Amino acid sequence: MALKQASFNFDFEDTTPSTPPKVVEEMAKPLKPPVQEPVEVDVSVSVPATKGKGRGRLKISEMEAGAKLIDIPDDEILFQKSYYSMGAVTDMFKVNPSLIRYWENEFSILKPKKNGKGDRHFRPEDVKNLRLIYHLLRERKYTIEGAKTFLKQSARASEQFKMIESLKKLRQFLVELKTNL
Repeated sequence: MALKQASFNFDFEDTTPSTPPKVVEEMAKPLKPPVQEPVEVDVSVSVPATKGKGRGRLKISEMEAGAKLIDIPDDEILFQKSYYSMGAVTDMFKVNPSLIRYWENEFSILKPKKNGKGDRHFRPEDVKNLRLIYHLLRERKYTIEGAKTFLKQSARASEQFKMIESLKKLRQFLVELKTNL
């Protein structure tokens, strides 16, 4: 089979149509905005304020404010019940259940009991461990890996945490005492 050689002739002549000068002048003039009649707007409608919960990480100030809002009962009250449901634990820490499940996968000290349906039931010791993890991650700003190594290397981590908690309670008591004077 023989190939045919094609030859091409390229003539580069200016074949663009020229624009009449009158059209060019019209195109160069600035556009005038259309004249509109004034419109009355009802401003009495109130828009509900959003919480600002968007995507991404929280600001440090928001995290600190959230850390102060957690509601974990004292040890006497905490140990009255044998198990706490996932909903009760998420209400205590004011976080999503997915975060608690993620922490369960990441930290070996969390071992909630699961029933036949797969519902998690946290013992009071698990709640205390969650409090320690919450303290490391949210209050002291450790990373997940940093918190894991801290828990592995520091056998006294829970003792230090108890000391910090008791000092916080003492400080709160003294501040209340000062305000009452």
